[in-house]
Amino acid sequence: MTKDVLIRDLTTEDQNWLNDAKPAGISQVEFLRSVLREARDNSLQPSLFDFAIEPKTVYGNVPFKFIDLFAGVGGFRSGLTALGGKCVFTSEWDKFSNKTYQSWFGDEDVHTGDIRELDIRTEIPDHDVLCAGFPCQPFSLAGVSKKNSLGRSHGFEDETQGNLFFKIMDIVDKKRPPVLFLENVKNLRSHDKGNTWKVIQDSLIERDYSVFSRVIDARGWVPQHRERIFIVCFDKQIFGREDETNFQFPEPPEGEPLTLSSILETTAPDKKYMLSDKLWSYLQAYAEKHRKKGNGFGYSLFTGKDVARTLSARYHKDGSEILIKQKGWRNPRRLTPLEAKRLMGFVDKYAEMYGHEDGFPQVVSDTQAYRQFGNAVVPLVVEAIAREIVHTMSQAITTAENSCLLKGRVFASDKNGRTRQGNAQP
Repeated sequence: MTKDVLIRDLTTEDQNWLNDAKPAGISQVEFLRSVLREARDNSLQPSLFDFAIEPKTVYGNVPFKFIDLFAGVGGFRSGLTALGGKCVFTSEWDKFSNKTYQSWFGDEDVHTGDIRELDIRTEIPDHDVLCAGFPCQPFSLAGVSKKNSLGRSHGFEDETQGNLFFKIMDIVDKKRPPVLFLENVKNLRSHDKGNTWKVIQDSLIERDYSVFSRVIDARGWVPQHRERIFIVCFDKQIFGREDETNFQFPEPPEGEPLTLSSILETTAPDKKYMLSDKLWSYLQAYAEKHRKKGNGFGYSLFTGKDVARTLSARYHKDGSEILIKQKGWRNPRRLTPLEAKRLMGFVDKYAEMYGHEDGFPQVVSDTQAYRQFGNAVVPLVVEAIAREIVHTMSQAITTAENSCLLKGRVFASDKNGRTRQGNAQP
């Protein structure tokens, strides 16, 4: 075995990282030389050891590259950047979401066209993690109900949205990212008597990925019941079989759960957010009509001590799913866009990473802001899951037998103790 030569004048944090990252059988000097050689070669651009990450504030110690598909306003972008991830490609075709995304993250290179028209090999860079909250309306309870009433197709038969999952599979086939991180509505598993989920799961397994999925309620992170299915997949050629991957979904944070008081503005909001007499009378009459029929349709009133229902993309229409009681006002009010942003978990720490000291700014109308937040993924949940993904990636780096994972490549010691580069093997 090669004699270990220690690097002097390292901080404790750097020394701990080096001890964890260095494969067995080579010295610290040899390992760092191999990293430097790889970093010097611009044609390879090692993602896990690329420290040219913006913003400079990094909360993790295993830098990685990811792409953000169907990005919305950046729920995935926020959560993964907080753990040291560098976004190398973004796609979002809604012009209003693009305006918000570019304002928040300073990203002027967002792909705004039809993702199905992309040249995958030339337009999408190599990456470690593929993130996608692929369009959910074809699979959601509300979306399916609406399409059925209109006599339109849903699920994979929806030509404009349902088949976008297969575009993700095209990207997987051509770029082979080590990790896939997907999100959709809870109803994905039960849609079409489970057939939709079977197609998705089989598509991932056929490509030799281990598939982990769980429906998670964001209630543990924000004062809102918001159940979504998260799907995390690992390339078996890099991480091994399911029982070898050692990935687990996170549990909610310990402690007293948050209530709406944690996100409500402390000063009285503008009266424009209070329901008009006409709208409030209509909602009460509508709820009473359905109550007599035995239906559960209607509005929902909350105080600061409560936990909200799911914020939807239609919230701008009447706000009926989350109405806030008002002291001294006869009518309740909607959430303000600022409160909706907080309710979705776009907290200040994410904004500060991108230079927004006063939080992410609102750069679109209230209507568009409500739509964007109602369609968003909760970044606090994304970060919690991504932390487990990064942990699994780190273990793959440090526990591989006499080798080190680097974007599908390994550094292994040859019989003379020198390091060499080769392709990862199953």
